[in-house]
Amino acid sequence: MSSTNSMVDRYAISAQEDRSAPRTKVTIPASLRPSGSRSYQTVVHDLSLSGFSAVAINRLHNGNLVWLTLPGLESLQADVIWWDNSMVGCAFQSLLSPIIHDNILARWRGDGIYYSDI
Repeated sequence: MSSTNSMVDRYAISAQEDRSAPRTKVTIPASLRPSGSRSYQTVVHDLSLSGFSAVAINRLHNGNLVWLTLPGLESLQADVIWWDNSMVGCAFQSLLSPIIHDNILARWRGDGIYYSDI
């Protein structure tokens, strides 16, 4: 089995595990760094416990490693699952903690504005 198939299988399993926490549409400015490249500014468009989709200025291939840095958090390692017309879908290497996930959603209510009073 190739490493790409292994990552897709791992993503499919984790996606099933968090069915009770579907992807939430958001607009979060972030930084994305593909392995071996410099980071660049991006916008995360949806988020779940197992992954995210975001704008990708360059084509990213299935299986590539990336690091996503959301405001106020350490970088999160993820695998590229798909790329389509400047959008990338990635699966986190480790599922996001539900507490961190809920905190991100509470602070970024989908409008790209950070709510610091929460």
